[in-house]
Amino acid sequence: MNATDTAAVLTPGSAVTVRLVKHPRPDVRYPATVVADDGTHAVVRAPWAGAASRDFGFVTFEHGDLFTEHYWRDRWYSVKEVHAADGTLKGWYCDIARPAVIDGPSGSLTVADLDLDLWLSADRATVLRLDEDEFLDSGLDDRDPDAARQARRALDELEELARRDAFGPLLSHDSPARF
Repeated sequence: MNATDTAAVLTPGSAVTVRLVKHPRPDVRYPATVVADDGTHAVVRAPWAGAASRDFGFVTFEHGDLFTEHYWRDRWYSVKEVHAADGTLKGWYCDIARPAVIDGPSGSLTVADLDLDLWLSADRATVLRLDEDEFLDSGLDDRDPDAARQARRALDELEELARRDAFGPLLSHDSPARF
């Protein structure tokens, strides 16, 4: 990350393009609206970006779902709070990813997905570690051992926060919490 990355702060109410780098799969890009950005923690809101419903077995994302997405410039994950079209909370989908890079002039927010995920159900009864097999198959341990360690640490941190019911302070954009 260079000095211009840390200086770029998104303006609440403005449009931003979220880019999820999914190497070797194609990147995912979608429009979002900025909710808040304190220079470290950026929050955006976007409707489900998939072309069709997607059933994961533990949750289905579908047309009308609204995602409030939390990204950090200094953390190796993002957290997406998912609400159904009627406003019902479905839960939190967490991506283990490199810290977010914000480019204010281009209106983009980019994160590189590292293939590990965590799901926390709305009732907080279900905490699932996801895609650990994909992570092992990705070869990150050999290509970038430090990033692989950071990814595992981030997944462990999120799981601990989920089990302690501590997502509230983590996701507060009024006062960034440090854990």
